[in-house]
Amino acid sequence: MGLMSFMKDAGQKLFGHKDAETASKAAEAAPDNEAAKAKSEELNAAAARAIVDYIHAQNLDARALDVMFDGATATVNVYGVAADQATKEKILLCCGNVTGVSAVNDRMEVDDPKPEAQWHEVVSGDNLSKIAKKFYGDPNKYPVIFEANKPMLTHPDKIYPGQKLRIPPL
Repeated sequence: MGLMSFMKDAGQKLFGHKDAETASKAAEAAPDNEAAKAKSEELNAAAARAIVDYIHAQNLDARALDVMFDGATATVNVYGVAADQATKEKILLCCGNVTGVSAVNDRMEVDDPKPEAQWHEVVSGDNLSKIAKKFYGDPNKYPVIFEANKPMLTHPDKIYPGQKLRIPPL
């Protein structure tokens, strides 16, 4: 799948992304400053742990799951082996639909590969019925999209601009 783009200022607020970004830039500006480098690594590691905790809170997991965050580029690298395509895609969404993350570098594998889902970035005025009509030609297919994005979505009416959603094949 490669690199997926996300809206940096939208999503779950899991960590102080501004702190991680500032520390990373300070470490880059002064490469000989060990204290700045250590602070950057500490904040990036804390952000990665927060993302892993969020993935687990959604009852998702993968063998050898490893998440790395780079505050300077606002990029998450995610590694591991998911049981199926849907789990892999939901883990990627958990990594990307986080405030402070602008890209997710997918390095995951899948035990049981299936056709990949399409992706939709929510814009103002969107609802799941409109999105279902766009992708499936039928607004009444919105439950398919809702189910495909559980447990991150808890209600069909609770989506927000900038959020990325899985649109599975019918």
